[in-house]
Amino acid sequence: MMSPLTERFVLHFGEMGSRWGVNRTVGQIYALLFLSAEPLNADEIGEALGFSRSNVSMGLKELQAWRLVRLLHQPGDRREYFETPKDVWEIFRTLTEEKRRREVEPTLSLLRDALLEPAQDDTERHAQARMREMHDLIEMTTGWFDEVHRLSPETLQKLMQLGARVTKLLEMAERLRIGGKEVK
Repeated sequence: MMSPLTERFVLHFGEMGSRWGVNRTVGQIYALLFLSAEPLNADEIGEALGFSRSNVSMGLKELQAWRLVRLLHQPGDRREYFETPKDVWEIFRTLTEEKRRREVEPTLSLLRDALLEPAQDDTERHAQARMREMHDLIEMTTGWFDEVHRLSPETLQKLMQLGARVTKLLEMAERLRIGGKEVK
């Protein structure tokens, strides 16, 4: 039986999961595993959430495909156990990598192909110009993502904690750059 606090989190994650592109069951299984102090097997998950064995099995397969749960074996027990990564930064990185692989890369591929086709008229030239803007923006953000992805969790956390101060620093650098040109 789940505590009221755990139940509230699990139910919320199920709702959010459906907004993030996974079904409610998958979201709830993930939330339960995330909060669990020990790895759980499919029977324990099904019992805690009131899900059938087949729903739990399908949910675990999806979470494994997303690389969000790990399969473990316990000595002397033939059942499979599951846990989430312990480090929330590892979870964040995995989620962003999977989102990129599943959503961003196919879009970039489509845009690249569309931009290679010769435009037939002004309407297509306009459409390709807009696609070029989208392509360039996605390329820039994925390039930035690649650089951020290489940062250690500690450095990434410091960067995120800077927040709006980064903007102020960039504005100051721009004023200095512009001021330097005017002096010359």
